[in-house]
Amino acid sequence: MGLGKDRPLWQSKWCVIVIYIALLAVVLLTIFTDIFRTSEPGSIPQLVWLLGVLIFLTVILAMLSKVFKILDALAENGTTLERIAGLLEKNHSVLAQINQNTRLSETAKTIAFRDADRQSLREAVFDKLQQKDFETTYEIIDEIARSTVYQELAKQLRVEADNYRNAPDAERVNLVYAHIKKLFESYQWAKASAQIERLIKAEPKSEKAKAMRQELLDKKEERKKILLNAWDDAVKRQATDRSLEILRELDSYLTPNEGLALQEAARDVFRNKLHNLGVQFSLAVSGKQWLKALQIGQQIMRDFPNSKMSEEIRERMDILKQKVEQQSS
Repeated sequence: MGLGKDRPLWQSKWCVIVIYIALLAVVLLTIFTDIFRTSEPGSIPQLVWLLGVLIFLTVILAMLSKVFKILDALAENGTTLERIAGLLEKNHSVLAQINQNTRLSETAKTIAFRDADRQSLREAVFDKLQQKDFETTYEIIDEIARSTVYQELAKQLRVEADNYRNAPDAERVNLVYAHIKKLFESYQWAKASAQIERLIKAEPKSEKAKAMRQELLDKKEERKKILLNAWDDAVKRQATDRSLEILRELDSYLTPNEGLALQEAARDVFRNKLHNLGVQFSLAVSGKQWLKALQIGQQIMRDFPNSKMSEEIRERMDILKQKVEQQSS
């Protein structure tokens, strides 16, 4: 607080000092002088005057004491309000920053999952085509076209639907084969398997359809070998992030025994990743990059929730958030 804000309080305190001095002066004058003495009959004795003055001053002091308390409370409330206003301003800044980060995150998610969404929409349309439910097929396409993001996709799906509807049965079967091949290329083995079984059910005597089962197994094994080679290469190069990326995809291909064989190497990769994140976190804290430290700390707690480092960061997360708020103010 400034001196201007404290002036009423200081003036009141000076008043108390003055009253105390006056009271002391009255007592001294009464004792050492005759100022309060009277010789006239019926006049008020000096002791009564003294008591009256003391009572009056006591009342004044009591009133001033209450006034001081009120002034102190007002001063304290003013300080509290200033702090609250400051915190609200800081929180507004932090929330704006978090909101911006969230928006960026949502945009990144939209971009990351857009291809998957397109594939899912294609699957929904193709399933209805195979069921020869053309009315529902075109309803789905019309719904897709309502989104500005997928208008081009809707045009492509409409052309494919027209071609499928107008094609003879033999040509339709070929379109199913082509669709399964695309699923192979995008490593969507479960969907490819479902399409193959549906094709075999529709063409039970077709050897070509049955051969697709083995082709599916061969394609999966081929992809598995590619991933294993990429894994070995990434581990040798100590490319931790790339190793983890490969491991996430490779996990669905491994048998239990193969998983055990890779377990120790996987542990090393996870330890390296945790170590690297720990170093980044320490550097961010040392450099007082609190927002970066907060983000790395949250990643550590998310990816390695049972680690000692995660536990230590979790205990200090409130302090870290306070640092972010202070830095953003």
